[in-house]
Amino acid sequence: MMDEEILSLFAARRGHFRFESGHHGDLWLDIPLAYVNPKPLRRYAIELARLLVAHNIGAVCGPLVEGALLAQTVAEEICAEFYFAEQFVQSPSDGLYPVGYRIPKALRAGVRGKRIAIVDDVINAGSAVRGTAKDLRACGARIAAIGALLTLGAPATSLAKSLDAPLETLSQIPKNELWEPSACPMCAAGIALDESASSRE
Repeated sequence: MMDEEILSLFAARRGHFRFESGHHGDLWLDIPLAYVNPKPLRRYAIELARLLVAHNIGAVCGPLVEGALLAQTVAEEICAEFYFAEQFVQSPSDGLYPVGYRIPKALRAGVRGKRIAIVDDVINAGSAVRGTAKDLRACGARIAAIGALLTLGAPATSLAKSLDAPLETLSQIPKNELWEPSACPMCAAGIALDESASSRE
């Protein structure tokens, strides 16, 4: 029941989409819609906070935009500090993960040495969490946990393992299609990308 409720928050639809990570997939979530009516979302944020508090969290950090809004609510619930990571464009050689994340200059010293939970609403390929974690570590922070309302497929679990951090999620869709552009069967079949969808995962 919770899986269906959380998925409904994001107005899921099927098609051919390009995500922030550069990957293609067939499931799109309109994440900003979940924040229009904050009351249902707050209930899930409180539940996620309950799971994360067991990891001795000193601060919570979320990637802008929506992930940071959720992270702020979680931080408030567990009486922790709140930080956020801003997007910037980078140019990877393989075309994947073209968007990076950086803690603002004024906040970088504040995260040093802290046990931080990275919170995002949905983890698909994990580009926002990956980028946030990379910069937090560059600032001297310790990744204590990763939290999400929803994870899609295996990448979230693999990412958490690579960061040596526990993953807490309220809902999971175990099987989710995600392809590198060169291996996308929809591209091979001549199915056009849905350009009406923004690139945020």
